[in-house]
Amino acid sequence: MSDLRWIKSSFSEEGGNNCVEIAAPGPEGIALRESESPARVLTTDRAALGALVRSVKAAQLT
Repeated sequence: MSDLRWIKSSFSEEGGNNCVEIAAPGPEGIALRESESPARVLTTDRAALGALVRSVKAAQLT
């Protein structure tokens, strides 16, 4: 997965290693990693990641 184009959030500090990075290895897949430990990669599908993001956003509103 070293050939992936990893993207950091615009909320991350410049040059910092305290964020989650995301990449899209395929049309349905999503890869996630912690910038402090880039060798550890979690893969999931877009639907599952979307459900997680919606859940986190909903929890922030309450």
